Amino acid sequence: MTSSELWTRATAERYDAEEAERSSAAALGPALAFLTELAGDGRALEFAIGTGRVGVPLRERGVPVVGIELSEPMAAVLRRKVDEETLPVVIGDMATTVVPGGFTLVYLVYNTITNLLTQDEQVECFRNAARHLEPGGRFVIELGVPPLRLLPPGQVAVPFDVSERHLGFDTFDLAEQILVSHHFTRDDDGRYRRGNSRHRYAWPAELDLMARIAGLEHERRVADWDGTPFTQDSAKHISVWRKPA
Repeated sequence: MTSSELWTRATAERYDAEEAERSSAAALGPALAFLTELAGDGRALEFAIGTGRVGVPLRERGVPVVGIELSEPMAAVLRRKVDEETLPVVIGDMATTVVPGGFTLVYLVYNTITNLLTQDEQVECFRNAARHLEPGGRFVIELGVPPLRLLPPGQVAVPFDVSERHLGFDTFDLAEQILVSHHFTRDDDGRYRRGNSRHRYAWPAELDLMARIAGLEHERRVADWDGTPFTQDSAKHISVWRKPA
């Protein structure tokens, strides 16, 4: 198993409610259109499919989807939405788990490659994507750009959400490229629940090198699913690499 931290049952049960805004039809529409176009007439493989926030509606659009998921509790929540025959899910890590058949699209959304906490494991994730892709197929990653420009000298913390029900900030280990996301969430009873998770951040150029190691070619990079151009001020990117035909 990789160094990814496992999602617990309690976290899995809360996930869909906490991500409701990002799971709406309006929020997901551009991502689903982007992925549907790349999948074409083939099959799609989602690394770290979770509760099916993207995979389930993509399947409803007619794209055959298979998932790999490390957390059994997350996969159990997905299974309440769709049966195994309609959307198969294999329990395992995205760096080494292999599923049968070829795919025109492998995708990994919502910063999830950072759950792999070493560079070697992230490289293996790219190799695993290439292993599953048919010639001409694409690997897609959605990932935030590390917000290090916001760090003044001597500071190691950056807030990313300050709202009525949630306070979130990241702390950085710049030498190891590790960030820890800290969350203070107010529940309905007024109490605050604290949580944190570790991530290994990576720059777009570093991902391009990982892709080259895996035998993939960089095809394009945009700032969002709607195709907004990627610039030095973009907070995240959608990157596409292609397996040579």
